[in-house]
Amino acid sequence: MPRAEDSQQLEANDTQSPSNEMPDRDTMRTMIDCVRQDVIDIEAFYNCNFSSTRTQRLKDYFNSTLSGLLAVPYARLDLEGQTDYVLLQKYLHRQLRGLKAFESAHKELEPLVEPFASVLVTLLERRQSVTPMTGKYAADVLSASTTEARGRCAKIRDGKLQMSGDEARFAAYRAVDVLHDLLRLMREWFEFYNGYDPTFTWWVAKPHELLLGALQELAETIRKDLVGMDNEDGNAIVRQPTGRDSILASLDAQFIAYSPEELIKIAEKEYAWCEDEMIRASLELGCGRDWKTALELVKNMYVEPGQQTSLVHELAEEAVAYVKKHDMVTIPAIAEKCWKTYMMSPKRQKANPFFLGGESIIVSYPTDTMSHEDKLMSMRGNSRPFSRSTVFHELIPGHHLQYHMIARYRSYRSLFSTPFWMEGWAFYWEFLLYDSDFTQKPEDRIGMLFWRMHRCARIVFSIKFHLGEMTPQECIDYLVDKVGHERAAAEGEVRRSFNGDYSPLYQAGYMLGALQFRAMRQDVVDNGLMAEKEFHDRVLKEGQMPIEVLRALLTGKSLRKDHKASWRFYDL
Repeated sequence: MPRAEDSQQLEANDTQSPSNEMPDRDTMRTMIDCVRQDVIDIEAFYNCNFSSTRTQRLKDYFNSTLSGLLAVPYARLDLEGQTDYVLLQKYLHRQLRGLKAFESAHKELEPLVEPFASVLVTLLERRQSVTPMTGKYAADVLSASTTEARGRCAKIRDGKLQMSGDEARFAAYRAVDVLHDLLRLMREWFEFYNGYDPTFTWWVAKPHELLLGALQELAETIRKDLVGMDNEDGNAIVRQPTGRDSILASLDAQFIAYSPEELIKIAEKEYAWCEDEMIRASLELGCGRDWKTALELVKNMYVEPGQQTSLVHELAEEAVAYVKKHDMVTIPAIAEKCWKTYMMSPKRQKANPFFLGGESIIVSYPTDTMSHEDKLMSMRGNSRPFSRSTVFHELIPGHHLQYHMIARYRSYRSLFSTPFWMEGWAFYWEFLLYDSDFTQKPEDRIGMLFWRMHRCARIVFSIKFHLGEMTPQECIDYLVDKVGHERAAAEGEVRRSFNGDYSPLYQAGYMLGALQFRAMRQDVVDNGLMAEKEFHDRVLKEGQMPIEVLRALLTGKSLRKDHKASWRFYDL
């Protein structure tokens, strides 16, 4: 099949007219494979995120692909093909909506970086297409851009260019990213010509050096004077709430049939269950009904310095042994044995105070360079009971097993990656193992309940922040008060949630995805459609997608081509 943007119009989708002509069973898979690679190629060629040309090329591509998709005879696709059709159509609409929002957001940066940023992007794109240009022309552009960047610095320092309010502060924060991107790309641009065109180097070497200095100075000035970040350690928490309309659009894209307010109610209901369980475990530990006292006891069950990596491997083997003993999911030998361990840097721990993982595991533990207080907070935040579920969440049967299977089965569906599938699956296993005899000791139950409370809190603070109902500081306080986080860990959690490029629903995906998996299990396993192991293996082999769509596929339900979220997986 040709690439999607070059596809000829396919047979019209007239479900009433008879036809013996059926789409090839690989029609949709081929189209999705083309989209995946085409988007990679477009973004690699137009490699400046600030480029209006890049945005337009992507818009043209997605619109053209959508037209080709709509011509596919949906009713004649098999169930797998219809699933892929629904997923691809939702993906294309989501990308087009995202590009529109991206263009709007970039207009907010114009007072800080335009017009010189767009002029420099033109140079970068001429280099990409190897369009001839003289050294003098390039030097003129660099010199003029340097003057503009320096002038912008002076205006900011003199108070003539001000941006007030959280929205403006976040725009300034994004402007710094644009300038850093330009710095990186202009260095690569210069090296492409340097030495290979002696006349070019003669003209451009000094203007290029001055431009880099001016861009760096402007980035630092914006960061300090407009964002309010005095150093490079990234301690400040900067993010603009996306608003209710954006959350609703994200819910639609993820096939979640609940409002933001209903999601908060789900989180609060789950939290109340966790608190009751915490009290029960606290009583068993002799701490009475004061579960926070029991939590403090469990935090101090950490291993001595140098022993954390050994603990990780011990806990990983324990989880694998339990899952294999009860034949809960297939664990390929390579997945079981071939994962590596890395240590997380002190700087990275500021945003990621706990373990990370997937293809490998990255262990969060203090080093000798950290203060005494930070060491203790890190050790307490990664105690043995806390780490027990973190390890199998990140490795097997969680993310490492997911990544292993994604690479081998329907990998083309990685285009439809969603935190509800990715994070929800790993957290779903925390549900299963909590309810089993894997978790017998009260301290282990408290460790798992801590994470469960944490995921409830993530729904509340992330959605309320994006609704404009909580500030970052209130989010930190909420985590400390409701979950019992160490304050530095709470700060890192909120910083990671808002300073990165996470979608508004990413942090909600853990708990809500797990609840979806649990509800789907009830529909499929408890109703006798599949055995437990068959269900788990099938989920992994079908690949990534919103779980409502996966549920329809597993139960053999055909979806409308314009399917909208309708599954109420949780009773409020």
